[in-house]
Amino acid sequence: MTQFLPPNLLALFAPRDPIPYLPPLEKLPHEKHHNQPYSGIAPYIREFEDPRDAPPPTRAETREERMERKRREKIERRQQEVESELKMWDPHNDPNAQGDAFKTLFVARVNYDTTESKLRREFEVYGPIKRIYMVYNKHSSKPRGYAFIEYEHERDMHSAYKHADGKKIDGRRVLVDVERGRTVKGWRPRRLGNSQIGCEPGLLPVPLHKCRDIHCRV
Repeated sequence: MTQFLPPNLLALFAPRDPIPYLPPLEKLPHEKHHNQPYSGIAPYIREFEDPRDAPPPTRAETREERMERKRREKIERRQQEVESELKMWDPHNDPNAQGDAFKTLFVARVNYDTTESKLRREFEVYGPIKRIYMVYNKHSSKPRGYAFIEYEHERDMHSAYKHADGKKIDGRRVLVDVERGRTVKGWRPRRLGNSQIGCEPGLLPVPLHKCRDIHCRV
């Protein structure tokens, strides 16, 4: 097809000039000749360090050992933090913990977009609400995903505790429980080492040893 192109376009397909040959600056490895013969390393052995004077070899830490050490250090560091936080944790003197603990319902797994008015509408079906306290991050002012709802009557809190667990609000199923910080002796939150908080709260009984109503069983 190129034979039908005009001369100005045929010039674009013309081969380039060959690369000019330049002699190498030095001989190739197979062309070099060694005048001196190869010798052994026996004359230089005396320059080496005596193995008897050498320090003992140091054993390096393997990757698995390093990961295990870091994991152990992290656990120990967290235990120290928990112990120091546990000494300062006093739910009975918490300025944010107001109202009657036996009328307060703990609501977890709340959607971060859920507002206080939305929670009030959803939980007022169980009885009149006195106050709602939603927890926010102190630094970013973003919601933490849980709240405390104080009812006017204790029986309404028990009704909400019994029926509201697993209720879907704004696309998420909430989890409810009683306020155990001020009602259960020796209880502490998960961040302070409570290993039993992961069980299903809807199956836990209301703390009866402090309950004012002898019939408040769920």
